[in-house]
Amino acid sequence: MVKSLENYNRWLPTTQKEIKMQGWEQPDVILFTGDAYIDHPSFGAAIIGRILEAEGLKVAIVPQPNWQDDLRDFKKLGSPRLFFAVTGGNMDSMVNHYTANKRRRSNDAYTPGGRTGQRPDYASIVYSNILKKLFPEVPLIIGGIEASLRRLTHYDYWSDKLMPSILVESGADLLFYGMGEKAIVEFARLVQRGVPVENLTTIPQTVFCVEEDARYATKKEWDELELASHEDCLADKKKFARNFMHIEEESNKMEAKKLVQRVGNRKVITNPPWPVFSEQEIDRVYDLPYTRLPHPRYKGKGSIPAYEMIRHSVNIHRGCFGGCTFCTISAHQGKFIASRSEKSILKEVEKVTQMPDFKGYISDLGGPSANMYKMKGIYEDICRKCKRPSCIFPTVCKNLDTSHKPMLDLYEKVRQNPNIKKAFVGSGIRYDLILEKTGNEETDKTNREYLREVIEHHVSGRLKVAPEHTSDEVLKFMRKPSFKLFEELNEEFKKINREKNLDQQLVPYFISSHPGSKSEDMANLAIQTKNLDFRLEQVQDFTPTPMTLATVIYYSGYHPYTMEKVYTARSQNEKREQRKFFFWYKREYRKAIIRDLKSQGRQDMIKKIFR
Repeated sequence: MVKSLENYNRWLPTTQKEIKMQGWEQPDVILFTGDAYIDHPSFGAAIIGRILEAEGLKVAIVPQPNWQDDLRDFKKLGSPRLFFAVTGGNMDSMVNHYTANKRRRSNDAYTPGGRTGQRPDYASIVYSNILKKLFPEVPLIIGGIEASLRRLTHYDYWSDKLMPSILVESGADLLFYGMGEKAIVEFARLVQRGVPVENLTTIPQTVFCVEEDARYATKKEWDELELASHEDCLADKKKFARNFMHIEEESNKMEAKKLVQRVGNRKVITNPPWPVFSEQEIDRVYDLPYTRLPHPRYKGKGSIPAYEMIRHSVNIHRGCFGGCTFCTISAHQGKFIASRSEKSILKEVEKVTQMPDFKGYISDLGGPSANMYKMKGIYEDICRKCKRPSCIFPTVCKNLDTSHKPMLDLYEKVRQNPNIKKAFVGSGIRYDLILEKTGNEETDKTNREYLREVIEHHVSGRLKVAPEHTSDEVLKFMRKPSFKLFEELNEEFKKINREKNLDQQLVPYFISSHPGSKSEDMANLAIQTKNLDFRLEQVQDFTPTPMTLATVIYYSGYHPYTMEKVYTARSQNEKREQRKFFFWYKREYRKAIIRDLKSQGRQDMIKKIFR
């Protein structure tokens, strides 16, 4: 029994029995999550749990509570001393549940055995409504990607309608958007001092609701920007589109404005974000005592696919300044890069090598984009005035230090570890950061050395990159570089493989049905990739997700920045018609492709695809 107690005590408690094992009478915080509980820094619930624990709080976790029975999972730990916290999990629950065709997925990567049905649709709303009904007097906060990307009026693809801020439908007292460690610590400290939750209106990176005419405390230095109301957005798609431009610009500024949006007779207030993490601050998050393992409660219940993918990986930075229009990373993590110190990373690498199942291979030494570690503006004053959503589109910013030397130094130190046979870079690489000339000969040389280093030492046979499309016109809508740059990468990749006698494969990712993409563009994609000897396998249909520019175009029909009309494939038939061009080499698609191109009078394309 002692051995069992010691084992369970390494995790945050999930049951009354485990709480008693910890010697607690009552938790200070109870955290509900739509994912299985994996005590690893790649999972938001684990990070928030550990960061609050480091503040001296008693934190319990209820993973994947049953919302369909007598609600015993919501009652079993009783009431927390301070507050409830709710997250839908590492993915938006609707993206987790449904494909781009709105079909129910057959597995859930965040559940033991990949089983489905362990969380509800709109999990954050469902969990919050239940807790508010059962414990109406206990403060309730929400966070994580589902709450973060639904913090203001947003288009929900699965119901095909505009929805108000998730705060309205969840009934939560406060929403934490983005990476919430700083905000949750500030909140916990103030709540412990006895400050009522309704008075906590000055915490950066939080969202709250007030009555239309209510007075509330705010910070004098915060400028205010009022967005079009939820009702105006419902009545006018152009107003919804223009709202997004303001939201994106403020999300990508160092000194952002406070955003105000009216919903009915209330206001939703979005406070500006915290400054980007310093090296010391982000190190503290990753240096917490994670077991890096799923909770023992899952023993014998099957592996958890999302964990299997990252169990031997190490995250070296946060944030992404790519600004891709279909991606939610910058909307959640921000565009400014927060990089860990070498010391912290190497310490985690060593910890991974001590895991009993480690066989010598780090599965990924990367981040949201693999090669942005330590990159930032050369002159911060210029960054302070900037509101560009992307630092590398339409061209790489001249003020951006794109030197890959810090990564080369880090990779070399990781390779020197005697317990590591190979450390792969599994995250996507932004090859425009490597191939585009900076005007600095030393930096350009170092960046080419980085590409060679990755291809020689950090590829597991397949290097995955994301050109996304071949049409430069569509790529502009995506904020991605010209396809010519991918062709240059392809040549360089083949050249280095020949020189080093390697037999490796370059695997490109592509998207169909993205705003701006027409059937003819997809036919050209088939021709160009065929000419490069690619038979595509890593492909996806564009899925509209909340808080992306591409989704706003999909719903409204307008580009938020120019207000120009943009064609988008919306019907399932239009989407299927675009997707088939990925698989021109499969017999079952040949007739449909020929029929489509004949109807457009493009017999020339038929010959190029099938000659």
